[in-house]
Amino acid sequence: MIDFSSFASIRTALHDKKTTVSAIVSHYLQVIEQKNSELNVFLEVYTQEAQNRALEIDKKLSEGTAGRLAGMVISLKDVICHKGHGLQASSKILEGFESQFDATVVTRLLAEDVIIIGRVGCDEFAMGSSNENSAFGAVRNADHPDRVPGGSSGGSAVSVQAGMCLLSLGSDTGGSVRQPAAFCNIIGLKPTYGRISRYGLIAYASSFDTIGIFSKQVEDMALTLEIIAGADDVDSTASQKTVPAYSQSIDAMDKSPRKIAYLARALDDESINPEIRQMMADTIETLKAQGHSVEPVDFQLLDYTLPVYYILSTAEASTNLSRFDGIRYGYRSPDAQDLESLYKKTRTEGFGQEVKRRIMLGTFVLSADYYDAYFTKAQKVRRLIREKMLEVFKNYDFWIMPTTPDTAFKIGELKGETVNMYLADLFTVPASTAGLPAISIPQAKSSEGLAIGLQVVANEFEEEQLLAFTNYLQKLKKGK
Repeated sequence: MIDFSSFASIRTALHDKKTTVSAIVSHYLQVIEQKNSELNVFLEVYTQEAQNRALEIDKKLSEGTAGRLAGMVISLKDVICHKGHGLQASSKILEGFESQFDATVVTRLLAEDVIIIGRVGCDEFAMGSSNENSAFGAVRNADHPDRVPGGSSGGSAVSVQAGMCLLSLGSDTGGSVRQPAAFCNIIGLKPTYGRISRYGLIAYASSFDTIGIFSKQVEDMALTLEIIAGADDVDSTASQKTVPAYSQSIDAMDKSPRKIAYLARALDDESINPEIRQMMADTIETLKAQGHSVEPVDFQLLDYTLPVYYILSTAEASTNLSRFDGIRYGYRSPDAQDLESLYKKTRTEGFGQEVKRRIMLGTFVLSADYYDAYFTKAQKVRRLIREKMLEVFKNYDFWIMPTTPDTAFKIGELKGETVNMYLADLFTVPASTAGLPAISIPQAKSSEGLAIGLQVVANEFEEEQLLAFTNYLQKLKKGK
């Protein structure tokens, strides 16, 4: 029987002629058919296209011309462009829209014979921490269907969690890959800002947005990152730095002791779930027992990261989302009387409550009377946060902290509690604000059986070390 949680086992089965890509696709389509109605993950399944592509790749395998990802089946968050396919950012305002081109990440994956099985739901325009802010309804956590999967990339997380595909691409602006990964008991990577091209990603907050990866295995994540990372002529924010062979170095971490920082607040702040604090304490003791130096860091700017993030991200959202006006594409209000009412009615009817809230907040902080008081000041504080976080890596190799302050909450539990919802991003926002790479890995389970994630942050463009350390932590947890 094939282990569908690992690309290595899939490749071995293909090599040994124990299965075919067509059979693999059929397996995933069957799982989707069984589970999607309950979990509400896929907005669109590319059934016939995936089956046809599987036949083509089987032929390539028989001829010895298949790419490195032949046999890998993935899903795409509904904010990543795939030419000729629907793209809505889970919003009514993009009703009926079809992408005109492929995102750079999609182009690179398809060139290596990946199969994209469908697009999955998310919080509207990637704004949310629960996946409840969607025109298509809430995605449900596969392990606990009465609870949220996290957001905004909840559909991507659940598609991997529930075995509907091997791997998924999401986007992370303030924690939208790491938080769902923590809630869904899988691995979620947000690379350094600029490590992966953003071309073809619907913009929410352009100076924060990063395409990220969900998987159950570090090896699969490393190989995928190796293929999609790198310079891009059509994205000036994509880094020119050489892409290391991540897949070849995840076992390369030597046994020498590492210097690891941990967030002091994660052990003594009573607002954090006590079982998450216990997870941190246990992790620290385990690392110390392995000979590593683990020391507390008192990051005094932590309380400023959420306000800074929400001021700057909403300001950028206000600008980026101004293009959705009902004129050129997507939803158009049928009740408009003139141009002004067309704009107002289309945006009022087309956007959900959370998106409208963030657009209004962003427009406010960009207004002439408040620009310097909020936006300019937040930019200055963001620079200080980045400098202070980079200082940590002058003395430490890695920085560990909880991924979330609490476990997955029940669907509807935080409805109307905007501030509490935003606080779910408390520990993920710092790395996003500083543009640093961070990963969430499954580390424990609560007394209710809810997943608890550990977040590891590394210095910029040190994904190679981050993935190797993550692989080490996974093996340590399994006792290998």
